[in-house]
Amino acid sequence: MLVISVVNHKGGVAKTTTAVNLSAALVEQGRSVLLIDLDPQASASLWFGVRTKGQTVLKAMLEGKGLGDLVQQTLSGVDLVPSGPAFASFEKLGPKQPRSETLLRTALQGLPEKWQYVFLDCPPSLNLASVNALVAARRVLVPVTAQVLSLEPLARLLDTMWQVRERLNPDLQLNGMFASRLDSRTAHGPEVLKLLREQFGNNVYNVSIRENVNLAEAAGFQKPITQYAPSSNGAEDYRSLAKEFESRLKRELAKEKA
Repeated sequence: MLVISVVNHKGGVAKTTTAVNLSAALVEQGRSVLLIDLDPQASASLWFGVRTKGQTVLKAMLEGKGLGDLVQQTLSGVDLVPSGPAFASFEKLGPKQPRSETLLRTALQGLPEKWQYVFLDCPPSLNLASVNALVAARRVLVPVTAQVLSLEPLARLLDTMWQVRERLNPDLQLNGMFASRLDSRTAHGPEVLKLLREQFGNNVYNVSIRENVNLAEAAGFQKPITQYAPSSNGAEDYRSLAKEFESRLKRELAKEKA
């Protein structure tokens, strides 16, 4: 069971869009996937039509209990641990607990080994919840909007990731980053993608997610893009992202075993 944090402390980068639709694309390809919503805004939960106050997630983390009883099935085949507004209090209550950065990792240990992938949809900030996600994960996946202002915050995110790896989670690795909301009709998007590749090299995926209105519509209809508009560019891009994700992962795991 591999835990992957989908993280970027900058908002509007298609983080939840990626967590939802990459999970669904992997399920479509026959994989078993659990998505854990760690954002008090609960965008991933609402995308799947699941509503909760989130108190149970909060309680499980604060009391060191497992998350297994919180898992809900969705029509897409993705299993979900939902969130809600009450989870915002974790930022006040969490620091009062011993080893507060490891609370999520402890809660995950109670999950049954029934999923190949567990994705963590992180809030758009480098807060305690995001740090918990990095401590609990083995891989980090970073969506980056194809806009020049999105590049500078990456340094802070990667610095936080390396600090977590050094202090708390030596198994943590960057799986990669990819351009999201790419508008190829303008010169700006491709230019930013070029800069991203020049700066981060092979850490950047070959696949990019094109700007696509169907992705926004899919959230309103509470379906992943692969079900809402299966022939759209958005569905095609996330299927391609799922394939490259597994291809990269296969190479990474082979290096670990070597």
